[in-house]
Amino acid sequence: MAEVLLRDVNYDGYFLEYDSERAGGFEPLRFLPKGNKIVVLGLVTSKQGRLEPRDDIKKRIEEATKYVALDQLCLSPQCGFASTEEGNLLAEDEQWAKLRMIVELAEEVWGK
Repeated sequence: MAEVLLRDVNYDGYFLEYDSERAGGFEPLRFLPKGNKIVVLGLVTSKQGRLEPRDDIKKRIEEATKYVALDQLCLSPQCGFASTEEGNLLAEDEQWAKLRMIVELAEEVWGK
């Protein structure tokens, strides 16, 4: 399925959840052709308020580059902060802290 979706379907961007073990590994990304298509790595959970260790996220990005060029990757939360009708148990300040961390990590990894 990954081969068809990433290689053959005419989309230029894919938002993929990678915030848990259930999401699996980055191996399917090997089917993404070089060029204009991008993958947005949802490495930051929106289900819990605690911040992920920054080095862990950087290592996961590095891991993804074994299959896709860094310039075809982006970073985001795995889903919106209200990914269910009831919402997730995060305070507003926790949500802002996660977004700040994502921006800072993106600047460190990809530059300003």
